Amino acid sequence: MKRFTDVHSLHALPDALQEALALKADPWAHASFGARKTLGLLFMNPSLRTRMSTQKAAALLGMDVMVLNAGSDSWTLETRDGVVMDGGATEHIKEAAAVMGQYCDILGVRTFAGLQDRDADYREDVMESFIRYAGVPVISLESATRHPLQSFADLITIETTKKVARPRVVLTWAPHPKALPQAVANSFVEWMRHAEVDLVVTHPHGYELAPEFVDGVHVEYDQDAALDGADYVYAKNWSSYTSYGQILSSDRSWTVTEEKMRRTNNARFMHCLPVRRNMIVTDGVLDGPSSIVIEQAGNRVVSAQTVLLQMLKAMP
Repeated sequence: MKRFTDVHSLHALPDALQEALALKADPWAHASFGARKTLGLLFMNPSLRTRMSTQKAAALLGMDVMVLNAGSDSWTLETRDGVVMDGGATEHIKEAAAVMGQYCDILGVRTFAGLQDRDADYREDVMESFIRYAGVPVISLESATRHPLQSFADLITIETTKKVARPRVVLTWAPHPKALPQAVANSFVEWMRHAEVDLVVTHPHGYELAPEFVDGVHVEYDQDAALDGADYVYAKNWSSYTSYGQILSSDRSWTVTEEKMRRTNNARFMHCLPVRRNMIVTDGVLDGPSSIVIEQAGNRVVSAQTVLLQMLKAMP
């Protein structure tokens, strides 16, 4: 595997899921597989779970890890081609990616949507540039349009907690004070479409996701109707795709509450974290017995370890 950017990067999702479950049961099973290999992690926006879980995953495989925060630990990067670099950026992504590839056997990159130019974000210009110039396998630690390690962890969480063979999984939009990308929502839908679940997406009008992600997916504009009988409720905010990057609604009636959870089939509550308490979800739900957000976060180690192991196995 030369790149991990989405569910299609895996050779076979069922096999990867079984490998993940085996690693979850025995994290040290391949403790020396990554010996004498170096993982480089470049963060172009803040991180807690992604940074720590990926470092832990690499340590479980015996890898060395180097971490850089772009712009503070390294030079500021220019990502556009053909520009006169007479502004604030000091180094071009072409040289930066290629040099990091000289030092690292695998490179993990975390980028973020600018939410200004939809075409540029959805082309994944920054991530694709790293893949093009690094010369080594690249893992997406989140990109402008997807967060695959998170979605893989979400699938692992559902697989290890489900009570029925094919659970009803609801992704619900929730209010947030800032404009956020569609990456987590896009990615979750993409992975759930390849999983043994019945997926429902619910959001206000104007928050439709990109057609390539939701084509054929059940979209319900009535949140209460969507939640009826749900086995899992995944709350997440995203800004508008059609009116790109804009906040069209801050309707607090979409906040996930104890009353809304009572409409479900004793559903488990999920969120990728960090979460705005009493905005996305009430304290009562987040601190209650239905919440599995901490276990979900813990599975970020498992998803990262699985992907790293597959990349290492593919190396000569």
